[in-house]
Order: sequence, then structure tokens, then C-alpha cells
Amino acid sequence: MSETPSSTAIASCHTCGLAHSMPPLEPGKVALCTRCGSRISKRTRGSLHLTAALSLAALILYVPANVFPILRMEIYGARTENTVWQGCQRLYHDGDWFIAAVVFLASIFIPLVKLLGLFMLVFTSWLHLRSGKRWRMWTFKFIDTIGRWAMLDVFVVAVLVSLVKLRRLATIMPGKGLFAFCCVVVLTLLASACFDPRLIWNRSEDSH
Repeated sequence: MSETPSSTAIASCHTCGLAHSMPPLEPGKVALCTRCGSRISKRTRGSLHLTAALSLAALILYVPANVFPILRMEIYGARTENTVWQGCQRLYHDGDWFIAAVVFLASIFIPLVKLLGLFMLVFTSWLHLRSGKRWRMWTFKFIDTIGRWAMLDVFVVAVLVSLVKLRRLATIMPGKGLFAFCCVVVLTLLASACFDPRLIWNRSEDSH
């Protein structure tokens, strides 16, 4: 049976398990459980516009986050500034291949892939494309899942800083690119949270 805009759906509460007969929600509306009051479903108003704006801001800040130095290191009076890419190169040449790969994937490759994936979801949802919906849903699930590891590279840098300070070999200070890098992480997470995956399956969204 084909779905119509007026058709209702059965949705269960993730907290208490109560099943509800729920009509399609309009943008900006929230469905709450009648038993425990937990949120069952939510439609974000202007989901595509918010996701596109946040993703564009993150993409703009992605450039200074990788161009400007993220760390400033002072060793016996000598000062060096390193970008994320230079840090990966130094780790690789020092034989720390695994850490270099983790930092490269978490700091450079995966954030760019997430941003490109978000732009693809926004663009295809805006065009109301009917093909590849299942593949686009898997893309959204990948972006949503990988977002939990967004601070993995920050954790690695923190460990390296702690080891260096414990050995009293150097003093490490944040660089100009650190603020831009943190903004990229936060904006990407917000863009992923604002995107409504039901737009992949719905043919249209309320113009409001």
C-alpha cells in the first residue's frame, strides 16, 4: 500500500514502549508519549536550511583549521608551529605510523567526508530525488555514528601533550588553528543533528 500525506504511522516510545498511532508531523512539531512524556518524534523547521548553513560555515573554517598552526611548541628556547598535516608528517617520520594515521583520519579526512556527505544529503533532499534513498540513509547513519568519534584526535593530542610535559621536554601552547578546528567539530555535529532523515523519504517539505 502506498503512503499518502494523510496516512498515520505506528510509533513506539523508546522509553516505556507504548505504541502510538501518529499522523505525519509538521515542521517544528514534536510528538510526546502519552504515558511517560518522552519525545517520540520531532520535525525540525527549516532542516535543510540549517544543515546547509552549518555545513557551509564548517567548510569555510575547515581551511584555516588546516592551514594555520594548531600547536606552538617551545623546546629549549626554540619555537616551532605545526599544522595538523605537519604533525601527521612528523609522527610518520618518527615511526609513530598508527598515531599519524589516527590523527590524519580523525582531523583531516573524516571531517571532510562528513561535510561532503551532509552537502550531498541536503542537495539530494532539496531536489526530491527518488533514487538511492537507501544508500543516502546509510550515509546519514554513517555520519551520525562517526560523530561520536569527533573528538578522538583531540584526545590523541591531549595524550601527546601530557607525555611531553611529563618528560619536561617542551612547552606546548594552542595555535591559531585550534579555535577554527574546534568550531569545525561543533558545527559539523550541529549540522548532523539538525538534518531530518525523513526528508530522504518524503517527497516534499513544508515551505515554512
